[in-house]
Amino acid sequence: MAKKSYMGSLTVLTSLFFIWGFITALNDILIPHLKAVFTLNYAQAMLVQFCFFIAYFVFSVPSGYLVDKIHYKGGIITGLLIAGIGCLLFYPAAGLHSYPLFLTAFFVLAAGICLLQVAANPYVTILGPSETASSRLTMTQAFNSLGTTLAPYLGALFILSTAVKSAQEIQALNVEQLNAYQTAQALAVQTPYLLLAAALFMLAIVFVILKLPKLQSKELDSAQPVIVDVIKLEGGAWSYRHLVLGTLGIFFYVGSEVSIGSFLISFLGESSIGNLTEQDAGRYVSFYWGGAMIGRFAGALIMQKIKPQNTLLFNGLVAMSLVMLVIFSSGSIAMWAILAIGLFNSIMFPTIFSLAVSGLGQYTGQGSGILCAAIVGGAVLPVIQGYCADIIGIQAAFFVPALGYLYISFYGWKGHKH
Repeated sequence: MAKKSYMGSLTVLTSLFFIWGFITALNDILIPHLKAVFTLNYAQAMLVQFCFFIAYFVFSVPSGYLVDKIHYKGGIITGLLIAGIGCLLFYPAAGLHSYPLFLTAFFVLAAGICLLQVAANPYVTILGPSETASSRLTMTQAFNSLGTTLAPYLGALFILSTAVKSAQEIQALNVEQLNAYQTAQALAVQTPYLLLAAALFMLAIVFVILKLPKLQSKELDSAQPVIVDVIKLEGGAWSYRHLVLGTLGIFFYVGSEVSIGSFLISFLGESSIGNLTEQDAGRYVSFYWGGAMIGRFAGALIMQKIKPQNTLLFNGLVAMSLVMLVIFSSGSIAMWAILAIGLFNSIMFPTIFSLAVSGLGQYTGQGSGILCAAIVGGAVLPVIQGYCADIIGIQAAFFVPALGYLYISFYGWKGHKH
């Protein structure tokens, strides 16, 4: 009976992993679109990821406190509602042609997703035997990757369907043509996000109706009150070396993965690489995220036989090698090397997360909050890479994620040890 209850709960929770993966991957499509529409440089365009992922840092502690007060189900419902409001903000942002309002929409949307992650990730790790926590979280993350795989293809189909004109072309338009062009560009963004808002609100209603099992785990119950101590840099979970080093691992993993995804369309459009149009390049982004999906399904099985830390070490070294190949090659070799990195990203987040919270006992909740705050790497590294791309070129700037994968390899080798 307990197994059936856990399986049903995991199935429902998996839908959350899918939808936040879908929304996050859409950023990779919107970045080149907004870069062209607002004539931004790379560093300015990467403010999209900065505003999106800085929300994790800002709201991880309040989210932990809120989950403590309204419990995990209430946190999930509230997160869905906040994310839905964030999606609705894209409508006026596109209509008013306002980049600051777009950035605000990304921030609000990510705040909702942060709350979802703080509630859902530890819930999944405890829904079953502790020795298979990595495998279980990897499996749910595989459906997260299904969302990230479908999003670029569908996003390219709708958002990048209307070619963005250059500043000179826009100046040549008369008033009627300009209004028609701006309306078409706005609709390309408004419609997908209105549909996402509707889906999020409907899912919130589903969670209101559904009955999730109330877990009585001592780890879960005793973790909730201390999750608000994330910002205290001493005592509690902070006294565990493998948690602290794992926090850096999450920072570099998310930052590296997001940096690569953010630059994919621009990189594949380079004449020396793929010379693809934005819409065609957008479809290829699905290969990057699709590789992560395949790797997570495979990883869920592999890590039942091979130690998670060994798998992490191997994947980190291969990912770093592929990034170096991207930097020093060109054409189809560089193109497929960068897309292949997704396959080796696959097991990194759930594996680092599970290794980092292992053995924390009553501090599991606090550790989860700390790790979710480390997702701020997705805000920092893309901006750094964008700044470097403006100075030394887009290809050479990939040294930023290469350093990230080097650290992840270290964590799989020695950093995870208690």
